[in-house]
This record gives sequence, C-alpha cells and structure tokens, in this order.
Amino acid sequence: MLTSHEAIGWYLDGIRTHVSLAGPPALAVIAADDGDTLFVAANEADRLAAEELLPADADRMIRVPWQTPPAVAAAAARASVPEAGVAAALRAARASLLPGEAARYRALGRETAEALTDAAPLLGPDTTERGAAAALADLLVRRGIDPLVLLVAGAPRLAHRHPLPTDGPLGERAMLVVCGRRHGLIANATRWVGAAGADDDRILEVEAGFLAATRPGMRLDAAFAAGCRAYGAAGFEPDEWQRHHQGGPTGYAGRDPRATADTADLIVEQQAFAWNPSAPGAKVEDTVLIGTGGAEVLTVDPRWPTVTQAGLDRPTARPFD
Repeated sequence: MLTSHEAIGWYLDGIRTHVSLAGPPALAVIAADDGDTLFVAANEADRLAAEELLPADADRMIRVPWQTPPAVAAAAARASVPEAGVAAALRAARASLLPGEAARYRALGRETAEALTDAAPLLGPDTTERGAAAALADLLVRRGIDPLVLLVAGAPRLAHRHPLPTDGPLGERAMLVVCGRRHGLIANATRWVGAAGADDDRILEVEAGFLAATRPGMRLDAAFAAGCRAYGAAGFEPDEWQRHHQGGPTGYAGRDPRATADTADLIVEQQAFAWNPSAPGAKVEDTVLIGTGGAEVLTVDPRWPTVTQAGLDRPTARPFD
C-alpha cells in the first residue's frame, strides 16, 4: 500500500498527488500482482481522472468519501503491506531514473536554475528577504514548479543554515535556497548574490569530496564519510559536518534518504543526488545525476557565473546589478 507523496508520485509516473503542500496525498494505491487499485478522495476524483491519471489508472479508481482518508479506506479494503514495511526496497526501486524521468529532471533542473538567475537582477541590498522569496516563488510557479522550500538569508542572518525569510534587508551578501517539485521530482539548489564570501572556494572543495566518492557501486554511508572528511582537508574544523545535514540522494523526495553514517543504501547509475555542505556564511548545493563518468549537474544555467572545481562548473556569488 503506497501512501506517501514520493511513492505515489513515482509509481504513477509523476502525477501531482497533493492539494495542500502540507497535507497528505489525495489518494492511496494498493499495488498487487492482479493489478493496482487507486483509492481517491471523491471530491478530487474527477480532476485527477481528467488531468493527472492515465486512463488505465482512472479505470481502477475507487472513490472514497471526503471524510475518510484514502489511506484508511485502502487499509480497510484489502490486506496489504504498509509502505513503511518496504521503505528500503521502494527507495532502491526508484533510485535509478528511467530515461523519461531523467529527461523530466533535466528540464526541471534547468528551469529551476533559470528562475534563480532571473530573480537575481530583481534583488539588491535593500530588498527584503521576503521580497526576494516572493520574486523567486513567482518565477518558479510560472514554470509549473511548486516551491516546497524557499529560504533566504541576508547578510545579518548568514549564520543560520535554514533561514526562513524575514522582513530584514539582504545587505551586501545573501543566500537563496530552493527545493522545487514538478512531475513528482524535486530540484534542490542554492545560490549566492552580492559579495563573495571568504569560504566560497573552500566549501567547493568539500563538495568535491562528496562528489568524488559518489559513484555507482559505492555505499551511501561510505560516500557520506568521505565528504565529511573533506571538511578538515579544506581547512574547516573537522567536525563542521555535525552542525548541519549534508544532503544525499534526491528525486521524488527532497532527500531519499538523508545521508548519515547509518545509511547503507547502494549508489546506482542514473541516481540523483543533492549534497549540501555548509559552514557559517558558506554553502553549495545543486542537483546532480550520477553516472559512470561522474556527476552531471542538472540545476544549471549558463548565465550564472561559475568557477571550475574538480572538472565541474560550480556557481559563485553573482554581484548585484
């Protein structure tokens, strides 16, 4: 029984599963050898059938009264294994993207990066953090991208790793963070505007350590450990990695899963990653696709200024216009 946004979005080929971004999916799916059954909130069924579902899926839809959560109706209708009971197997099943999924992800990554580039000229030292978030949200939604996360930190708040926007001004340097979803897939990216930071180059060295260890056939915990060791090698405190999560695999979840010393998932070809090493006032993050030849950056716009680090073009701070 599939009940999460990431599992249903993946299984049903990228449909929009939400009404409220903060709420549960509007449907649940029992996937069985004799065919799938979709339990859909009755007040959402006609829209989903007309705009989201394939005809074959719509034909196997059971309408659930709005007052009954679809997951509850599905569990009552048929004995099934809960999603949590096969979480690791489901992650493994969706880790390697199919060609169609990869094409969608490339388009999403490119357009997310373009939205960040298009937002930058609209910003200046006097722009408020909320004003910057509003400009970026507008550019994302116009591209059909749902902003799941929008973070903005102006110069006075750069010590915060997850800075929800405030009415404060951006000042001389600011960080923009976006996690945007379309077709079920999530693109994650961080950009800096204004002045360069003292540790911008060193944080790219840490990211290079993570990416160098992220290879098909490696285990996720080993890649995580290698990236964490890169902090000390780049001149940061060796335990800097403990002050914020470092990212990990992505795709149909923002982190699928978040990498730790205990995540032993196998890294596979055509798997998406978004590492996000950080230090006070420094952070780098992009969504990449891992292949035998290394990382392909998906959240890329050639208009954004870059430097070369370990053979990849990596973003630098874009000065205010």
